[in-house]
Amino acid sequence: MKKEKLKVTFNAPVVLTIVAVSFIATLLNYITFGASGSIMFMTYRSSLISPLTWIRAFTHIFGHADWSHLVGNMSYLLLLGPMLEEKYGSQTLAAVVAITAVVTSLVNFVFFPSVALCGASGVVFAFILMSSFTSFKEGEIPLTFILIAVFFIGQQVIEGITVRDNISNVAHIVGGIVGGLLGYGLNVRAGFDKWRST
Repeated sequence: MKKEKLKVTFNAPVVLTIVAVSFIATLLNYITFGASGSIMFMTYRSSLISPLTWIRAFTHIFGHADWSHLVGNMSYLLLLGPMLEEKYGSQTLAAVVAITAVVTSLVNFVFFPSVALCGASGVVFAFILMSSFTSFKEGEIPLTFILIAVFFIGQQVIEGITVRDNISNVAHIVGGIVGGLLGYGLNVRAGFDKWRST
């Protein structure tokens, strides 16, 4: 009996692409002493007629302050992302990432004009809230979703009020809200599509 050879599969292209681009962006940031980060991988209030302002609204999720920041975010993405990509598909997950990036960038742009934002934390929190809907049934709100929302978003609200550091708690909260809304909406639509096809 011939044994099949084990092979490494590119199982979650969106998640793995985010990890690869984030690694390259962080490496470039070190090599250029922060110049590449401020030009391409950080969002902040700048001229609305500059194309870079709109590009950074998406690309800021790839920039990270340091290796520790990168490893923390990528660990969560690699843990949660493949499951979500398998459930919703690569195209849908890419849209979730893009929406989360733009919404967190806009909130930062409008409400925190003096703050530069970088990192995939908003996307991580979107994934955390979305993951609680993986066993969603129509007409129900999973208790896991409620508990995750209370623990994770509640913690961010408390830290945003009491702790002064470089972590953007608002990006975490916004990302969580976006993930929760999209997770709920996607599962309701899936249930409706299933009902319509029967």
